[in-house]
This record gives sequence, structure tokens and C-alpha cells, in this order.
Amino acid sequence: MNNEDVRIYCISKPGVTESFPFDDVTLVFKVMNKMFALLSIDSPQIRVNLKCGPDEAIDLRERYTGVLPGYHMNKQLWNTVVVDGSFTSAEFLQWIDNSYDLIVASLPKKRKEELKNLQ
Repeated sequence: MNNEDVRIYCISKPGVTESFPFDDVTLVFKVMNKMFALLSIDSPQIRVNLKCGPDEAIDLRERYTGVLPGYHMNKQLWNTVVVDGSFTSAEFLQWIDNSYDLIVASLPKKRKEELKNLQ
């Protein structure tokens, strides 16, 4: 897996856009204009910030060396995931899915309906 694989996976989800709002090395993925993943494209390893629940954030950090508190993010709700071999690709993709799903669940009803119409 490489950065392009992560990018393709993220943009394949309904309602997702990508942009560089902060700098030219942090690719941000949004669903319905809300961030769910930030990919550092200049890192030698795949490095992605993903949203998660507060208990899950702590649990993942304790279980995997490649899961760290979210860099430049709310550390209670975001993790930085560094693909270092301490977890499987399937787990990594599931964490991306979870981050996306958390954002979708937090959308107002009107935005959820708009997203449904895109699928």
C-alpha cells in the first residue's frame, strides 16, 4: 500500500472531495465538506490522521505502535496512523471507514439526505 492507494480508497467513498487547504503536503479528504482524513504526502511512511471515538483512540494507541495522538488535531478524537507493520491493511482500511462513518453520522439530516442521493 502507498499514498496513492490511500487516496484512491478515500475518494471512492460517496460525497468525498480532496484538497490542500493547509499546505502543499497535507492532502485533506472531506465528506460533505467535513474532514475525515488527512494524508501527509511528503512522509517516507504512509501517515494519515483519522477521526475516532475517544475510547477507541486510546485503545488503538495502546495496542499499536503505529497509532499516535493526532498530530495538530484534537488528541481525544483524532489519531495519526503511521503504516509501520504493527497492524494489517484490513485494519487500516477499517479505521478509514470508521472515520468516514463518524463524520457522516454527525451530519445534519439535510446533508445526510444529500449524501444518500449521491450514492
